[in-house]
Amino acid sequence: MGYGEKLFSRGVCASVLGGIARAVADIVYPPSCVGCGRQTQKGGAFCVSCWAGVHFIERPYCEVLGIPFARDHGPAVLSAQAIAEPPPFERLRAATIHEGAARRLVHQLKYLDRTDLARLMASWMLRAGDGAVKACDYIIPVPLHRRRFLARRFNQSAELARHLSALSSRPLLASTLVRIKPTSRQVGLSARARKENVRGAFGIASGREGDITGKRIVLVDDVYTTGATVSAAARRLKKAGAADVTVLTFAMAISGPI
Repeated sequence: MGYGEKLFSRGVCASVLGGIARAVADIVYPPSCVGCGRQTQKGGAFCVSCWAGVHFIERPYCEVLGIPFARDHGPAVLSAQAIAEPPPFERLRAATIHEGAARRLVHQLKYLDRTDLARLMASWMLRAGDGAVKACDYIIPVPLHRRRFLARRFNQSAELARHLSALSSRPLLASTLVRIKPTSRQVGLSARARKENVRGAFGIASGREGDITGKRIVLVDDVYTTGATVSAAARRLKKAGAADVTVLTFAMAISGPI
């Protein structure tokens, strides 16, 4: 048998063994819907019911905050919120509305250690980024304080950012932006309390200021609620000299189109 035939034979054997391994895995761990757990034909997918319940954010939306509009008001229209309270970042984009199956994805990633879901979620975020990811210099996740990181063992925003970097071939800066102040959980706090909670919470790692100056940054988080956390982080990046900051999240917590 020639060298080429041997390589082909090895490739066929590897393919067959891989197929057998996948078949065994499917028997032991049947493919299931990532939204509700029902059995599906393929792993890492949604059942028909859950897929129908995912509300992707599409245009028309506010060009600054990405809040979806019920009807098209014309190009470059801003929401009342963006006009009344201009954010410290240039734009925000989110892939889905934070409800139904999308909300369950966030919960599973954040609280059930389902880091295997991050790649799927990041692929939706890349699509929602409206070209900002491809145009950026660096992708930066919203960091956790070291105490929270040790308790949770991973940072869900960093997982999303890592996969976003791999999918887009844009560089990731995972340790440039740091959380220098421990904060309480934002869940349950009023909008004003959330702002106070994260005031002064972020800093730039020593000697890493040059990573930010004059750069276009995509700041990644899992959910946009009141914007207090990403605004505080973006404000610190702008203070460090960032030329442009796009906030990109998987989900946006709103009641519906406005």
